[in-house]
Amino acid sequence: MKQGIHPENYRLVAFKDMSNEDVFITKSTVETKETITHEGVEYPVFKMEISRTSHPFYTGKSKLIDTAGRIDKFNSKYAKKAK
Repeated sequence: MKQGIHPENYRLVAFKDMSNEDVFITKSTVETKETITHEGVEYPVFKMEISRTSHPFYTGKSKLIDTAGRIDKFNSKYAKKAK
């Protein structure tokens, strides 16, 4: 392995999934300004939109997008103008 090419500042960081509030701790070099207390210990926190606990590939569930509501809203909005 080459010497001097890997970062030296690994530390424990909390990664928080904002879609389901799941938090997991792992070593990382990511820069953060916020902290979070998890199980009585304070960690720097990195907020994510999606993780292994919310991604449809890992959960086997797909998120339902409200396309029917959008279509109904569009039709009702422009049906008034067409008359």
